[in-house]
Amino acid sequence: MKHAILAMAALAAFTTAHAQSRFEEDFDDKEKPWQEVAVQLPAPPQDADLAPFYVSATATQSFAVDTKSLTLGEDGVIRYTLVAVSNAGAKNVSYEGIRCATFERKLYAFGRPDGSWSRSRRDQWERISINAANRQHGALAKDFFCTELSVAGKAQDIVRRLRQGQPLGPDSNR
Repeated sequence: MKHAILAMAALAAFTTAHAQSRFEEDFDDKEKPWQEVAVQLPAPPQDADLAPFYVSATATQSFAVDTKSLTLGEDGVIRYTLVAVSNAGAKNVSYEGIRCATFERKLYAFGRPDGSWSRSRRDQWERISINAANRQHGALAKDFFCTELSVAGKAQDIVRRLRQGQPLGPDSNR
């Protein structure tokens, strides 16, 4: 009887330890592959919701983010509508995402004049280049969205910084 009780106690301890190790494995985020969430396209941007941001002194376009569209997904991607206006007045609207963990960007869709969206045919993740002609993505990532390879706060923190024109700090690329 004594051996049976010891055997049952040992089995219970093993079962508990095994269950705990499986539980920890199930929640080990480093081992699980990253997966992007399904994207819902936002409403078209309204001028009152646009927050302009600085790109460079030599920029031939001005840029703004539609603060109503800015979201932080469960997948760690910051999604937003970008409005670019050329010096001649041409306007381009796009729905994009930035992933701080990999310093990449993705173009989801282009805005049409009637407020509808046209899905991008090139919806792949691409490395953000800071010194390229398309520096607006680098400016958003380094100045407002990301700290190192992490998201810099919650969506409302990012919107506040954009609205107030306050980049993250002395390491920003201004």
